Amino acid sequence: MPETETQPPPAVIRTSPTGAPGGTRRQRPTLTPLLWIGPAVLLIAGVVLLPVVLMFRTAFHHIDAIGFDHGWVGTDNFEALLREPAFGAIVWRTVVWVVAVVTLTMICSLALAQLFHQNFPGRRIARWALIAPWAASVFMTAVVFRWMLDARSGVINVFLNDIGLLPELGTAQADWLGRPSVALWWMVGVAVFVSIPFTTYTILAGLQSIPGDVYEAAYLDGARTWRTYRSITLPLLRPALLVAVLINIMNVFNSFPIIWAMTAGGPGDQTATTTVFMYQLKSSSIAESAAMSVVNFGIVIVLVGLFLRASHGKSQVQS
Repeated sequence: MPETETQPPPAVIRTSPTGAPGGTRRQRPTLTPLLWIGPAVLLIAGVVLLPVVLMFRTAFHHIDAIGFDHGWVGTDNFEALLREPAFGAIVWRTVVWVVAVVTLTMICSLALAQLFHQNFPGRRIARWALIAPWAASVFMTAVVFRWMLDARSGVINVFLNDIGLLPELGTAQADWLGRPSVALWWMVGVAVFVSIPFTTYTILAGLQSIPGDVYEAAYLDGARTWRTYRSITLPLLRPALLVAVLINIMNVFNSFPIIWAMTAGGPGDQTATTTVFMYQLKSSSIAESAAMSVVNFGIVIVLVGLFLRASHGKSQVQS
């Protein structure tokens, strides 16, 4: 009889309790990722967290003019801050500053976003040009405007003098930044100028996310332009508008370069906001300045919480 070829038995594949072939065990988590994120964590701890801890510590201690720490004083620094003669006026001025800049920025940006959402010749170039105020240094932009508003040789005053609206250069009437009530509104204009690009692009992104079918349905129902804008565009733009408003509030509230470069908060503290006033207090009382920093920090934390809540709501609407 011919010899029959015997076949080897099929190989048995061993599996681990988790079903992985080869009997391999589940790997335990290692500390390798910490080697990659460790430098970033240390940088954040050293640059962000440590100064915050020292700021809070200083706000509750008595620090003399030469920097010696005389120990815990509780809320004395905050009480001294509230007793500052200019504190009430500065808080009110900060509110006016934030509300004016954010409101004007949103109005101008909403109009520009609607314009850039349309098709017209040179739209791409116009969009590129809009980035310029945002890309430039805020401090240098403020310095340029300060030079333009110079009482004797500023280009704005020279132009007003040439057309007869400004009788004489170098006078008190021409010193825009020397008059607090006028200087504040010039700084508002500069803040709006540098805030418009980001806000416009945020709103424009919201406009481009609105489906065209919605407008077609409204057109078939006989809705006019204003009714469509009020009942469809604005409600669907709400997430983008809310995020733009909150980001602008945080940026404007913390704005230091514009005011410092144009007036340094002067004359005296008559054009200072809480952020600038915090820096001015440093020369007289470091601990009181730290108390002002804690107040500003608390306000920023509240604003960040509102921003995160708005962002969460935006993600839910998009999903």
